[in-house]
This record gives sequence, structure tokens and C-alpha cells, in this order.
Amino acid sequence: MRLILAAAGWLALTVAAEARVVRLEITSTQPYGTFASGEFVRTEGRVVGELSPDEAIPGLATATRTERGMVAYASPFILIHPKDPNAGNGALLFDVANRGRPISHALYNSPRAVPIPVGSLEAGTGFLESRGFSMAYTSWELGTGIDLPGHSGPDGKMIYAEGVGLAAIRDLVDFLRNAGHDDAGTPNPMEGQVNRTLVVGYSQTARLLKTILIEGFNTVDGRRVFDGMHIQASAGGRAAVLAENTGPQSSSFLTPRFTDPDLRGVHEPPFTWADIVAKLTGRGEVPPRMLVTNMTTDYFSIRASLARTGANGTADVPFPPNVRVYDVAGASHERNPRGGCEKQRDTLDWSPVMRATLVNLDAWVSRNRPPPPSLLMPLEARPGDPVVLQAPKHLPDATVQVPKRRADGNFEGGIQLPDVAAPLGVYGEQNLPLSDRSCNLSGSFIPFTAEQIHAHFKDRATYQEAIRAATRTLLRQRFLLPGDAAVIVDAAATAPGFGPAPQ
Repeated sequence: MRLILAAAGWLALTVAAEARVVRLEITSTQPYGTFASGEFVRTEGRVVGELSPDEAIPGLATATRTERGMVAYASPFILIHPKDPNAGNGALLFDVANRGRPISHALYNSPRAVPIPVGSLEAGTGFLESRGFSMAYTSWELGTGIDLPGHSGPDGKMIYAEGVGLAAIRDLVDFLRNAGHDDAGTPNPMEGQVNRTLVVGYSQTARLLKTILIEGFNTVDGRRVFDGMHIQASAGGRAAVLAENTGPQSSSFLTPRFTDPDLRGVHEPPFTWADIVAKLTGRGEVPPRMLVTNMTTDYFSIRASLARTGANGTADVPFPPNVRVYDVAGASHERNPRGGCEKQRDTLDWSPVMRATLVNLDAWVSRNRPPPPSLLMPLEARPGDPVVLQAPKHLPDATVQVPKRRADGNFEGGIQLPDVAAPLGVYGEQNLPLSDRSCNLSGSFIPFTAEQIHAHFKDRATYQEAIRAATRTLLRQRFLLPGDAAVIVDAAATAPGFGPAPQ
């Protein structure tokens, strides 16, 4: 793979009117399901866009041009939206796919027992649709379906302008919100249905959203593209996609890990939300409202503390007024039911926090209702600890910190889901082998012994009351929705571990 990174500090220029969607090729519209808000359909097709070769994307100036002197790209898209244009809630949720896999339904529609896998668009609980959200997806990453422009290199290999993927996201969302039809007269299937735009990114694509902000891709012709962002598990990184690349793998595919801790391009400044927002306001942009969620293993395995402290020292930098940050105690980066690790994988269901976060974000954007204050886990430095991915060599003054633990082994502070507030085991401890990315991102669950359970709870009734008390706390804090509270309380009635009390 040949990779030519953009120079540090490269900012996208003000986008000219020529940057736009020129053709929407709809190939199918099929029934998706019926929900509380009505019938939904799934529309699929291909979007074709054009960019000015003067836009500040590496490789664009030398890319092959159309007869009009523009640079073209094309990408598949999917819409899941109400059949009745009046049945939606007015919010378009853009799903920034992780390595070509949609993420919205895995995050928001997963049931408690069996999570929807990343990449699936099965309805699951139907949460998004029942609340009237429309969803949009398009490919943005080399090797996942997008046709990127580029030029032939000296060796005859095609060199692609990967940063075009950011423009493809920007221009499709702007089209769906504002356009009536494409150049050929094909109607915008979302015309008149969108009054606000939200976006969700997870892991790789949460980092991509940081890059979109930093590099100026959240504005077009003076219009803001995304009004609100849910950034899940971005930790301390960004995505290195403003690059020229021969592929076949995307330049944002690899990340620093225990087997390659000093990989460049991900953990680069700016780190803190204050510094990121300052870049936007310095260019005269109105920043979006952002809710950021971190999992416990994000601190151990992908350096989440750098987004709180920056690359110097251990003190938290205050968050800007448009940002809230929430840590989920005991939660793992991914919900992965497979085995193959030294310890049992973490079973904590954090989807209820995702659902509540989206509801709070939408209320903030649509009704100006402030979300809950930031809620963080207290941190500590553990230099030399082999289960912590320490700072890379190019950040000599940085200190990676991880959450502190309480006496029962679980983690302090943050959002305490009922399973962690009233635990039957230890959630979110680092899992081995560290060389297996899947294991150290999944974390572990260590069940309590019968003696430990009875030391916490006299009997099942005592345990159930502790679960109910924890759900009441989260409902009051607005980190849990009533439907999820009921599911959690019901699950406590059959939780294992309550046989006869040991003598």
C-alpha cells in the first residue's frame, strides 16, 4: 500500500457551489417494516457527485476530470425512511459506516440478550423507526464500494484521493436535506422531510467525525451539514483519510495497538474537544452539538484519556458548551459474544445508554433542551502497566490514564448501568491476549462466586430492589429510557447466582 499523507494542518477551503450531488440513481425501494410511527421503506441506489479540482483534498488537483473540468465520484447509498413523508420526526440520522459496515442499528436497535452485529440493518427492537428517525448511509472508504477519483502513478498503479470520501458524506447529506431533485430531475426521496441532521460514528468512524470537524467538512456554501453528533468510542484518535493511497486497504484501516503502539496518523493533535471546537470557531463556523460516549476499555486499549487531557500532563481540559462527554463504567468497546480470550468476554449491555444519548441529542438540537451534564470516570496513571496502551514515542509529554476501580473490582464513576451498580461480577477488566485486538477491545466479565454474591445481596429480592433503585437513578439522570428500565428490571428476576445461601 502506498500512502501519501496530507501535510499537517491542511484545512479544507470554503466549498464552492460546484461541489454537489449531480445524479441520484435509485435502484430499488422495498418494504422495511411497520413500527409505532408507521410503515418504513428501504431505498437503495447510487449517488454521483462532482467536486472542483481546487478543493483542498490531496490528489484532487491531479485526478482525472470530466468534460466539465470537474472531478467525479460515485458511491452506493441506503435510506431507511417512512413510507408516508409526514410520518417521520424530521430528523435524518446519517450512519457513518465502520469499514463499510452500517452501525446505526447495532448501536440503537440491539436487544439486551443478543446484540445486532455491526453491518446488519435488521430492525431489532425497532427503536429508531418507532421514534420516527430516518437513516441514511453511503460508502466513504477505499475498498468498501465507493468509486474514488485519482490518477495513474509512475508504476501504472492508480493513486486514489481518499479525502473525497469526506466530501461524499457532506454533499449527500446536504442534498437530502436541501435539494428538490438532481440535475436529471430525479426527485430527492427525502424532500421536505428533514429539518435537522444528526450523525453517528462508532470507533473508526467516530474518529472520522473528528477529522470532518477539524478539516472543515461540516460546512458547505455557508450551511452547516450536521446539527448534532453522537461520537461513540472515538477515544483519543482521529482518522488519517486526507491522503493519496493505492489501496487496496484504506489509510484509516489500521490503528495503534499493543503490537504496533507507535503507528502514526491516529493519535495526532488536536486532541481535546476544546481545541477541536476552537478550530471551527476560528474559521467562523457554528459548531454542532456533540454527545461523546466512551467505554471503559477505550481507556485501556485506545488512549481515550488523551481527549480529556491532551498530550501534556494529567489534568482534564474543560469541555466547550456544545460538548458533553459520558463514560460508561464497565462497558467494552464492542459487544462480542465469541470466545477465544483468556477470560469470559464482557456481557454488559450498553445499548440503553446509546438510545438515551440519541434521544437527548435530538432534544438538544430540536428543542434546545440541554442534555445531562458530562459524567466521567476518575482516572489514574499506571506507567509501565503492560495492560495499558501507553503513550506513543512521538508524544513524549503525554500520559495515558485509565479508570480507577472500587473495592469490588468494578470501575468508579461515570454512568453506572444497573448491572454494574448492583453487580454479580466484575465488568470491563482488560482481557488477554493483548495481541488479539478483539480480546482487548471486548474486555472481560468475571462472575462473582456464590459467597461474593451473598456478601452483596441477602437474597434475590434484595438484589432486585438494588436493580430497581439503580434504574430509578438513571431515569432521573436521563441516561435510561423507561422501556429499557423495564427490561433491565425484568431480567433481574432470572439472573443466575441465587441458590441457597452458603453456610
